[in-house]
Amino acid sequence: MKCVITGALGHIGSALIRKLPDLFDNPSIVMIDDLSTQRYASLFNLPTTASYEFIEGKVQSVDWTKILKDADVVIHLAATTDASGTANKPELVYDNNFSGTQAVAQACLLFGVPLIFPSTTSVYGSQEKVVDELCAELQPQSPYADCKIKEESLLRQMCQQEGLKVAICRLGTIYGISQGMRFHTAVNKFCWQAVVKQPLTIWETALDQKRPYLSLDDAVHALAWIVKNNLFTGEIYNIVTGNHTVRQVVSMIEESNGKCEISLVKHAIMNQLSYEVISDKFKTTGFTFSGSLKKGVEDTVCLIRNASKQSVL
Repeated sequence: MKCVITGALGHIGSALIRKLPDLFDNPSIVMIDDLSTQRYASLFNLPTTASYEFIEGKVQSVDWTKILKDADVVIHLAATTDASGTANKPELVYDNNFSGTQAVAQACLLFGVPLIFPSTTSVYGSQEKVVDELCAELQPQSPYADCKIKEESLLRQMCQQEGLKVAICRLGTIYGISQGMRFHTAVNKFCWQAVVKQPLTIWETALDQKRPYLSLDDAVHALAWIVKNNLFTGEIYNIVTGNHTVRQVVSMIEESNGKCEISLVKHAIMNQLSYEVISDKFKTTGFTFSGSLKKGVEDTVCLIRNASKQSVL
């Protein structure tokens, strides 16, 4: 199998490129990344049971003719996120993300290669009830989530009108360790702050709000499951391990690392109501979620604590 992964050096991508050899026999993996976040270490010590090719560049300008020759799937992880300071600069997201997805989709359509597009459960925004993929009242509260909706719409239109083979995955907030992980999302950031004895900076309104989370291991296995089962019919799937409040996350961190100090802060998009997302539709394909937030927190705390013991922190 030849798998092309954009944004391959990030949190999800760096785990995916290492675990694909365990899920497929002798895969050929093409990794595309513009190195804008400088995660060079994601390329170090790759498994010897796969062949790897790294291409530095933006998806809007790479040579897709060469890249997609004999390719079996493209997994399009490349995107500018809210961590890049885009809350007040939506043009940074739209200019990069929409044009990038458009370029990848057009290339996949031209060469007949199936596409997996990771979207986000953040598209649901403020919801008073448990939501599934049939939710019609999407209320995104960040440029990143708003752009994801537009990208989803583009891909579904290309699927219905032009025959693009695509699967759209609305991923919960990722937790779990990888070579390319960052520490801007809730679980990772709170674990870091707890271990280095900083107050946990939590949005004023968020402590008892419920959010959907996704184990990194579940994310990797879900992407592989889509490939193995050829689920490229334009469907949208929620990919969520579980829903938890921030208070529950903090409690798990305290179990692993001791009492935490909390500092409530204001944030531009903190006025979301609690929302809960279910993944029943994806489960009907036969997939089983096996991740554990408690285990993810323990692993992350342990990783940071070991660095601290070595006097790195």
